[in-house]
Amino acid sequence: QVQLVESGGGLVQAGGSLRLSCTASGNFFSITAMGWYRQAPGKQRELVATDIIGGTTIYADSVKGRFTISRDNAKNTVYLQMNSLKPEDTDVYYCNANVRSFTNSGSYWGQGTQVTVSS
Repeated sequence: QVQLVESGGGLVQAGGSLRLSCTASGNFFSITAMGWYRQAPGKQRELVATDIIGGTTIYADSVKGRFTISRDNAKNTVYLQMNSLKPEDTDVYYCNANVRSFTNSGSYWGQGTQVTVSS
């Protein structure tokens, strides 16, 4: 089984910063992509940023220039540095990892962490 544990959410004023972390553990031998999605109540989950093995990063247009995704492969951890936060960034943020293993290959999700930006 594969587990993703997130941390770093919270309440911040507009213009502030937060850093999210997500660590993967379990039975796998590689992670092909790790990233962050967000979802507001009643809306579809949307991509925020993802880091794909080989060095490709993809960002949603709404966060380009403000958010930075990075990975520590040795720790199976992905980070999302969020700067210049806006009230519209308020959402539950979910970590996602695509892993390869002999028995558990697939896409996995964390439990979600709330980010609230006050105006």
